[in-house]
Amino acid sequence: MNEKKRRRYDAEFKRNAIALSEEPGRTAHSVEQSLGIANGLIGNWKRQLSTNGNLAFPGNGIEALTPDQRKIRDLEKQLYDAEMDRDILKKALAIFSKTPK
Repeated sequence: MNEKKRRRYDAEFKRNAIALSEEPGRTAHSVEQSLGIANGLIGNWKRQLSTNGNLAFPGNGIEALTPDQRKIRDLEKQLYDAEMDRDILKKALAIFSKTPK
């Protein structure tokens, strides 16, 4: 069974590969062949870099968030936690305020 292990490339490698492909007289395809990476990867990396800018290539499983987006996510989590605490207290109040029969 020929199982190919998926190779991972760090952000610095990707940026260097893009820079190499942009040198005069070099193509993305030739750089991909010389580096031993799959065809089309440099094009994908260029698109990611152009759409996400400095937030491109954050790492495995890490979302690329701007500081504002990260703050919004943290505030939404705090709001959710506060709402859960409030709901628990409301239920406890309802249970303890019942008159015994």
